[in-house]
Amino acid sequence: QLQLVESGGGLVQPGGSLRLSCAASASDFRLWNMGWYRQVPGNQRELVATITRRGIKDYTTSAQGRFTISRDNTGDPVTITLQMNDLKHEDTAVYYCNSEPPFVVGTNTYWGQGTQVTVSS
Repeated sequence: QLQLVESGGGLVQPGGSLRLSCAASASDFRLWNMGWYRQVPGNQRELVATITRRGIKDYTTSAQGRFTISRDNTGDPVTITLQMNDLKHEDTAVYYCNSEPPFVVGTNTYWGQGTQVTVSS
């Protein structure tokens, strides 16, 4: 059954760290490039980090050097994590994982519920 379940968000002070986790159910995720996205209310969802099925990683400029994406394809569901260090106010958003490009069911893009990250002092 297709399912994306994100967890690990929370409230953290600037400079702090969080580790987000995503459980991606459906065997096809094992074969696909995966990514972490984030969205601030009123803004478009943006891609933050990606990892290919072979483990090649890429980051936006803002995430480079602070965030680390990883994946574990050995389990079921597939697990994708995002280690976030030195968090800044501008990292505040709802974070989602998905395939890259995002998974489409019919004409709709499928998203999980996301996990809220709030960086505040």
